[in-house]
Amino acid sequence: LAVYIMCCAPYYPYCLAGKELRAVIKALLARCSDALPEFFDHCVFTMLREQDLQAGECLHGYRMCIQALVQVKPQIVSLKLPDHLELLRSHQNRPVKCLTIMWALGQAGFYDLSQGLRVWLGIMLPVLGMKALSAYAITYLERLLTLHANLTKGFGVMGPKEFFPLLDFAYMPKNALSQSLQEQLCQLYPRLKVLAFGAKPESTLHTYFPSFLSRATPNCPDAMKKELLRSLTECLTVDGQSLSVWRQLYTKHLSQSSLLLSHLLQSWSTLPPKVRKNLQDTIQSFRVTNDELQSSTNTQHISDCSSLCHSLQQKMQGRGYPWWRVLMMSLVFVAGFIAHDVRSQGSFADSTTALYLERSGVTAVSQQAWSKVSHCGQQGVRSGNASDVRWTSCCSVT
Repeated sequence: LAVYIMCCAPYYPYCLAGKELRAVIKALLARCSDALPEFFDHCVFTMLREQDLQAGECLHGYRMCIQALVQVKPQIVSLKLPDHLELLRSHQNRPVKCLTIMWALGQAGFYDLSQGLRVWLGIMLPVLGMKALSAYAITYLERLLTLHANLTKGFGVMGPKEFFPLLDFAYMPKNALSQSLQEQLCQLYPRLKVLAFGAKPESTLHTYFPSFLSRATPNCPDAMKKELLRSLTECLTVDGQSLSVWRQLYTKHLSQSSLLLSHLLQSWSTLPPKVRKNLQDTIQSFRVTNDELQSSTNTQHISDCSSLCHSLQQKMQGRGYPWWRVLMMSLVFVAGFIAHDVRSQGSFADSTTALYLERSGVTAVSQQAWSKVSHCGQQGVRSGNASDVRWTSCCSVT
């Protein structure tokens, strides 16, 4: 029922109140703004207490008060999140009470994305593995991200500590989530990633690099491996500090580094030129480290990394197909052939080259072109001499 109300009617039952009643409630809340946190807790605890009674009162009045309160001051829900999480865990054997707490705290997210994210990360993420609560948590997150298309308002709430458990839930097989919920979370993952990286990824992605790298083992699931390599490449591309972080972690993560080096080698042609240039010092540093490690202990991971570093350096030094070298070699070959032909025949006129040029018409065309060039040259010389004469005459008259 809670999932249905949240998905199909997230503003129920407050949406049923008339304008006059809403105005009265809003005016009362404005007059006692200092007591709103205590009033919120009173509504939550009363709802929980009424659920223990066999003939409990209808809770719609408390629900309406909570919805009206968070509409006026949504930040109230995040003031005591640790206390509310403890309250939730104390009722973990009572799913109905847990859903009541999650519903009450989650109402603020419909008006403020940042508050909704704080509630989800602080209250719902810790209980995501609980079967009775997981469906509500995932559905609430989907609703939250659907209502707020502008994700920039949620920047700064999520960091690496909160992000990587979500990555594991989304991509690690056989976790506490059902397959359908895991697929649902995977669809939300790209938007969660945007929220985690924040407004300035160029200065924050290096803090995500270590956790991405440590997870990129050769035996991790293919879908997760693909996402990790894509994210690691993004870190290296966007935040230059990620390279220095990688150098520090290299010796302790040789198998993961081998996987990343192989990915960079395969996708070399698609990497931005700036990344290729920045990788030069890092790859050279890895080669020095590989030589030092091979002298003391040689493992398969070290050998793989050494081979990949060598291949990457060859890519860096490559300049494409050497057309100019081919052209120069062709010219040298032609010149050598003509020289040998002339020497063997005694003169150029008797050579095979001259005979071929004459038969193909090249000689006639060349002679015609040369005669035109000579004629134009002679005309230019005559014109120049005439100008000199006229200039000299003018000077004499003057």
